[in-house]
Amino acid sequence: MKLSDTRAVVTGGASGLGLATVKAIVEAGGKAAILDRPQSDGQNVAASLGESAVFTPADVTSEEDVSGALDLAVETFGSINVCVNCAGVGSAMKITGKAGPMPLDMFRMTLEVNLIGTFNVSRLAATRMLGNDADDGGERGVIVNTASVAAFDGQIGQVAYTASKAGVVGMTLVIARDLARDGIRCCTIAPGTFDTPMLAMLPDEQRAALASNIPFPSRLGVPDDFASLACQIISNPYINGETIRLDGAIRMPPR
Repeated sequence: MKLSDTRAVVTGGASGLGLATVKAIVEAGGKAAILDRPQSDGQNVAASLGESAVFTPADVTSEEDVSGALDLAVETFGSINVCVNCAGVGSAMKITGKAGPMPLDMFRMTLEVNLIGTFNVSRLAATRMLGNDADDGGERGVIVNTASVAAFDGQIGQVAYTASKAGVVGMTLVIARDLARDGIRCCTIAPGTFDTPMLAMLPDEQRAALASNIPFPSRLGVPDDFASLACQIISNPYINGETIRLDGAIRMPPR
């Protein structure tokens, strides 16, 4: 699919990985709907990008919210043919310890946003892609989901986060197979240690220590690295059903 023909919905598109992806698509001549929380900076971001972007506020875990956001994107752009799922939350707590077991609500919330939210948006976006005319290669759409290297190398205290991201990885091939006859591809990016708003709260020395553990390049990943890969997946029709680690060859230690 040509990036200039892209009419995307990007969850978490008002900041971090999602924002970089939105900007990359628009700069390539495509259009992007920023699906993010109502209290996010999505409206200002969309305004700064002009007519090629629109803010579609929604909670990714809500069928009603997401359906309304996707309908607005279709109304604005005529159709959608790309869905990039970047919305997510982090959590850090051991399964149990001196303070007692991890609250079940913490585990449930992490899965609700990261796994169920990704599934919810993917299924509803794919349903709308079914109505697209196929291009010369038979393609109607592309879904790009976001996991994490934690899906493979989960660290101490990441039990909920790891479970949620491993679920996203596990869905990838199945979604690709489910949608193959309809000409819709699905891939997942598994970022390593990235310089996102979550890491921005850490002291500089901790950020430097994290970067030093990455073999090459020995730096934190930046959102543009993610956006570049997302755009490559969108534009390369033979990448399908794959989870791609984007991590500078790091393998996470236990802690």
